[in-house]
Amino acid sequence: MKSEMQNKKKAQVKSTQSFLRINEIKNDTVVLDDGTLRAIIAVSSTNFDLKNQDEQNAIIFSFQGFLNALEFSVQILMQSRKMEIGNYLDKLKRLAEKHTNELLRVQTVEYIEFINRLIENASIMNKNFYIIVPLGESITPKAAGFFSKMFGNGKAREVAEKMENFEKAKEKLDNRVTSIMTNLGGMGLRGLRLKTEEIIQLYYNSYNFEAGPIINAAQLAGVQMELEAKGEKAEEV
Repeated sequence: MKSEMQNKKKAQVKSTQSFLRINEIKNDTVVLDDGTLRAIIAVSSTNFDLKNQDEQNAIIFSFQGFLNALEFSVQILMQSRKMEIGNYLDKLKRLAEKHTNELLRVQTVEYIEFINRLIENASIMNKNFYIIVPLGESITPKAAGFFSKMFGNGKAREVAEKMENFEKAKEKLDNRVTSIMTNLGGMGLRGLRLKTEEIIQLYYNSYNFEAGPIINAAQLAGVQMELEAKGEKAEEV
């Protein structure tokens, strides 16, 4: 009886993928289960509050023009996650231990202490912005006819037609992406179309909240260069 209950529970468990409308992700494009396509553009951000009144008005009017220029609907996604900076602080500590310059080492330690005090009082959030670009045309082939089924070439024809439909539809989607990225430049924003692996990672992070974005280790080079520059100035004084 117990084993039967366990089997029933296992049968009822469904993976996250079973709830998604995704058929496949390929060539930097999402193919939904209805055959329509989606492209995803990562968009840079700007600190609106730090702009003066004229700059704010210019951004508002540019955004209004961006929306009015659209000939199709889009989705704007903002993903906010708590940033995991443990690894970042560990690397800073190792950098501090390697410094032979005492002033440089002290500055690094003080910076680490500042970050620790900061995260004690507030959560450091990482915000990412995306534009989802749709194409409503389905690439799903029409149902095979009677003779195609009879002579057994229906499946091959369906696969070939689906591939052809995908290439044609993707070309239209690419044009939409190019248009949006051009208009983003008018607002002083940068856009980057997500690659296949990046799209998969975005979907994974969206349904696995513990897999928050980790601070990019490449940023350490900039921090190190800045600290070294301060150390050199201090030595000159």
